[in-house]
Amino acid sequence: MARVILPTADRHLETFEIAAGPTPTPGAAPWTRTAYAAAHVVADPLADASPWLDCAVDWDRTLAFRRHLWSLGFGVAEAMDTAQRGMGMDWPTSLDLIRRSVAEAKADGHLIACGAGTDHLAPAPDLSIDDVIAAYEHQCEAVEATGGRVILMASRALAAIARGPEDYQRVYDRVLSGLAQPAILHWLGEMFDPALKGYWGSADHAAAMDACLDVIAANAAKVDGIKISLLSAEKEVAMRRRLPEGVRMYTGDDFNYPDLIEGDATGFSHALLGIFDPIAGAAARALSALATGDRAAYRAAFDPTVPLSRHVFQAPTRFYKTGVVFLAYLNGHQDHFTMLGGQESARSTLHLADIVRLGSAAGLFPDPDLAARRAAAAMAVRGVAG
Repeated sequence: MARVILPTADRHLETFEIAAGPTPTPGAAPWTRTAYAAAHVVADPLADASPWLDCAVDWDRTLAFRRHLWSLGFGVAEAMDTAQRGMGMDWPTSLDLIRRSVAEAKADGHLIACGAGTDHLAPAPDLSIDDVIAAYEHQCEAVEATGGRVILMASRALAAIARGPEDYQRVYDRVLSGLAQPAILHWLGEMFDPALKGYWGSADHAAAMDACLDVIAANAAKVDGIKISLLSAEKEVAMRRRLPEGVRMYTGDDFNYPDLIEGDATGFSHALLGIFDPIAGAAARALSALATGDRAAYRAAFDPTVPLSRHVFQAPTRFYKTGVVFLAYLNGHQDHFTMLGGQESARSTLHLADIVRLGSAAGLFPDPDLAARRAAAAMAVRGVAG
């Protein structure tokens, strides 16, 4: 039996049995939704580096995980917030990651898009809009030089100095006009990054949406789609219905993705999700079922993953990467639970224990014995002895 001692909310210990889930396999039918998984990076725990300051990446394991996602049918959204961009991952290391991943993707015909932002430009009150434009152009040119499609990430520097929607319009008009191929925009909500509150020129999401849609309408030929991460199905559907023809909605809603991807009478969302990293096997089963019109199998694969995703992305949402990497460790995609920036410490022991419980309920552990051994090791480090 794959059993592990886990703490409970009332400060007791219980013996928990991990259920066996199916082995992830690619689907036979071509998917009817474009699905990017925003992938995490694997830290090198043996590097002689300062974990809170330095970007020591295990390149072999990091790239192996991307091959795992591609093998199941996903595109890879590279160097995004799931890769700890701006939270342990600096721009030079991000560009190295982009170069390596794009080279592998191009060699084997896989789908990839890559984050370009302004994170090498420290937010400061004396910055100008031209400084932000130059920073965006620097990263976009670097990404396109690798052959990658740009995901235009939200800018902390722009959020810090913009006086209103007109500044966002000016920046995005200029940056999008210089791209060789259409980009995916990313509206990352303040629940993911508090420094982005008020993005698009307003703290009111309805007003911000109007400003964002104005940018898209003015640059529709240069916009493949937009990923919004506001954790609100209602806001996403409202925006989806107003997009220009040919511009896609990529859901970034890690709370409501089954409904949004399935869609309604007015349309559906494609996907660019951090939760697809740890639930890739279940997501592949769901998307394959949707492609064959089997809505029951779609819900059977996806619905059990939602409680886990809501737990992993609970407030403070920006620490969701800890749960993503913990699940990669439990499933054997890396040999340790060590993260850039020391962020393995960003969630409580009880939070991690509930990830084990919810991951088991979602059928995410094809090797429950391995998951149990590794969960026990992580619990022991945190003072939970079996």
